[in-house]
Order: sequence, then structure tokens, then C-alpha cells
Amino acid sequence: MVGAGTAGCVLATRLSASGNHRVLLLEAGGEANHWWMKIPVAYGRLLGNPQYNWMYRTQPEPALDGRVLDVPCGRVVGGTGSINGMIHIHGHAADYDAWRDAGNDGWGYDDVLPWFRRAELNSRGANTFHGADGPMPVTDPPDRHPLADAFVNAAIEAGHPRNDDFNGAQQEGAGYYQINTRRGVRASTATAFLAPARRRANLTVLTHANATRLLVDGQRAHGVEFRHGGALVRATAACEVVLAAGTFNTPLLLQRSGIGAAAQLEALQIPVTAHLPGVGSNLQNHYRASVVVRCRESVTLNDAMRSVAGRLRIGLQYVVARRGPLATGIYAGGFFRSASHVERPDIQVTFWTYSVAHRGARGLLLHSFPAFTANVVLLRPQSRGSVNAASADPDAPPVIVYRHLTAEYDRHTLVAGVQRVREILKMPSLARYAGEEIAPGITCRSDEDLAAFTRQAGNSVYHPVGTCRMGHDTMAVVDPQLRVHGIAGLRVADASVMPMIVSGNTNAPTLMIAERAADWMLRDARA
Repeated sequence: MVGAGTAGCVLATRLSASGNHRVLLLEAGGEANHWWMKIPVAYGRLLGNPQYNWMYRTQPEPALDGRVLDVPCGRVVGGTGSINGMIHIHGHAADYDAWRDAGNDGWGYDDVLPWFRRAELNSRGANTFHGADGPMPVTDPPDRHPLADAFVNAAIEAGHPRNDDFNGAQQEGAGYYQINTRRGVRASTATAFLAPARRRANLTVLTHANATRLLVDGQRAHGVEFRHGGALVRATAACEVVLAAGTFNTPLLLQRSGIGAAAQLEALQIPVTAHLPGVGSNLQNHYRASVVVRCRESVTLNDAMRSVAGRLRIGLQYVVARRGPLATGIYAGGFFRSASHVERPDIQVTFWTYSVAHRGARGLLLHSFPAFTANVVLLRPQSRGSVNAASADPDAPPVIVYRHLTAEYDRHTLVAGVQRVREILKMPSLARYAGEEIAPGITCRSDEDLAAFTRQAGNSVYHPVGTCRMGHDTMAVVDPQLRVHGIAGLRVADASVMPMIVSGNTNAPTLMIAERAADWMLRDARA
């Protein structure tokens, strides 16, 4: 298996559980042992660290005035799940029904829900929508925050329902997010799944093992070539080779192994093994615009981090009780319809009790004044991008273009979403806190002004999917059981197989995909 990220850790754990199969898990990065990885709010300090992040960047984005965006991608055991915001969201039921209706039998909501439940160790206990016996901790924030409470109440005043479970019977509404933590410490599939499994004699995990190409004879994959300890090593598989390297590195490895669009590969002087033109296409990602408001009271994380005493206070609160701002990250938010005629939520809000001035070498730098942020996320973008190998060199970074906001629907929906969120921020419950709007700013009023703002100041939400999508048409890369078309013994099991992005954070759906893939692989091995 290539990639010990969110999916790879699940796969290695499930496939090695019986003791009947030997599993080799390759990870290009190192162990997730930095102490910042244990503190929930500290993910912002890890996004700019090349030791744990591939540090990819996009090409100039054509609809964003040529801006180049950062593309965080985990390079560590646990993958991006070791450096993400930990929000646990399944997505909307209609997302999965759309996958099924596109020809992917077995991927409707009723099909995938049991696999979400199987993975969860939910602090609320088991019910129709949640599991309580799985490895992955899912918990409520250990504390409430007055600003987060005010945002939820303001959304209700604006006519939106309260929602205490975004993964329950309905997604729409405002409330608190559940997160992947255990007793105030980050939980990832590296800690929840893989760590206990690493005691098994039939599981080998190699870190700093960078896969260079797949070994394919004829139309069958039989192994992987990788660099480890200064040597070029070949590992062969008796059953299957599984790619779980993520939305960027999985298609890159396929392309560098001669699997992809023939014309592109020939241009790079890579011998063509299989013509699969969909490899690297269909890239989708969530995009956001942030409304930043100065706070009238000194209750934000900006205030706490501004002084030595404040930092000591929240640090001590975390060390002693595993509570406070460091134990939570993101508290509240919601899923809303940008207009009354929209059938289901098309925007998501993540509400921060802080505001970011800019990203520095040591992580996110907060404003020196009290402020809070409502991030408006476009849930189902129609814009499509791509990722492609720049050369056959395994060290060459990929060519990535999201093409954010190239679709008119995306531009219109995001502007409408910002206007809807501005309405919420003006409600009475936030009146005692909400001061001057810093961004977009009070002079930004018309739809044209907001369109320019979203284009010039918006950013990625770091939820890339879709570059090896499942299906049966000529652009599909894998079938509904995630087997690569035309190459026996090769499967893909990560976020790249999603045909359409889900309405929400993508870590939990990626975990679910890995659960399903492991089950299919074990069934095939027994057949």
C-alpha cells in the first residue's frame, strides 16, 4: 500500500486484522510525533512545515486574477488527517445518492451509512446515524464559547434552524461541530487505527519510503518501486497493490507508471502502460470567502494570544485540564441555503473565534486586535481542475490548477452565500460583539463588489477530491469497487475516487471509502 494517510492507516489496520495477510504500508513522510500534532488548535502551525507537508502550489488560477494558491498535502503518518481542522462531517445524503445514480452501484447513502457508523467511536453513543464501537473518536467540543453561542443564536434569529447534529436526520442549520479528538488530544486514523495495529507481526510500516513507480507486467500490477534509506527497493504483492496516496499523489504515481492519458505521457517520454485519460482530471475542491468582523469585547483568541499572560493562561488550561481554546480548534458553524428556492444547503460556514492577518513561516499569524471570522464555503462547485505530472522525475512537483470560480454557478452562489452570512452577523445575538466589518468591508456592497472580493481574497478549504474518479465511462479511472480499469491487481482507495465532492469536510468520507475498500479486498482474497 502506498500512502499512510487517512485512508492508508484504515486499510492497513483492517487488512492485517485477521493475521492471514501480510501488509506493507509505505509512507513518504515520517512519524506523526511532533507535539503540535496532538494539540487540536495547532494545525495552523503545521500547514507551512515542509517536514509534514508536501508544500504543493497551484499554477496561476485563471479566474482568481492569476493568484497562486497553497495546496497543503500531508506528508506524515496520518496524512492530511494529522494536520487538518478535525471537523467530522459525513456530507449530505443526496451526495451519495448522486454517486449511485451516476452508475456507481453500492454507493447510495443507505449503502455508505453503515460504514460511517462502523468507524465511529462517538461520545454521544450509537444511534441510526452514529456508531459507538469503532476506532475513530468523534466528540463534542469540550467547551462552549460565548461568540460561538452568539453565532448559532444569530443564525436562528435570521430564520435558520438550530441543528445539534450535522450528521443526523438533516444537515441544514446552525450548531456546534463534532471533532476528532480524544480527551482534548487530536485523533487521526494514525492514532486511532494504525497505532494499535503496528504491534502485529504481519504489518510492516516503512516511513520515508517514497514510491517512484508501480511495477506492472502486461496488464497486471505486481508491486511498487520505492526509495528508502538511500536505496531503490522493489516490493512485490501476492494479492493487490493499493494506492492511498491522496488526490494529488495517487494520480501522479499512476502517470509516472505509464497509466493515464496517452498523449500526455508520450509528451513526457513516459512509456504508456494503459490509456486512462481520466487520471488527474475532475479535480474538485471547496473554496471559501471569509467575512472578518472586529469584536467589541476582548473574548477572542486574538486577545489571548496577544500577551504572554494570555498565552500562559490558555496553555495552562490545556495542560492541566485539556480544555480551553487549544482543545477545540473550530467550535461552531452551519449549513445554509444561499437562497430560499435552493433545495438543500449549498454553503457551509465555519465560525472562528479569531481572525488571521496572514500566514507566516511559523503558521497562522492573528490580528493584533479582537476579531472573529465567518468562513463562507461553496459546497458543490461546478468548476473542475486537474493535476498532472510535470515530468517523469518523481521529485518534480505536480502541475495543479483548481480553476476555482471558472463556473458561473460558483461565482453566483458564493456571492449569495456571503450576503446570507452577512445577514446572520447583523442579528441581535451578535450585536454586543460585532463591530466594524474588516472584510469584505462596508464599502463592498454590490454583487459585483463581492464577486471581486471572492476572486481576489478567497482561498481553498483544502478538500481536494476526484482525480481518479469511480465510474464506467471513458473518463472513469476505477470501477465502483475501486479497481483500476484495465489493470488487474491494482486498486485506489482515497479521496481521489470521489466522482463528485461531498457537501462538507472530506476526512470522514475518505475514512469511509477506505473501510469499504478493505472489505472488498478481504472478500476478493477469500474468493
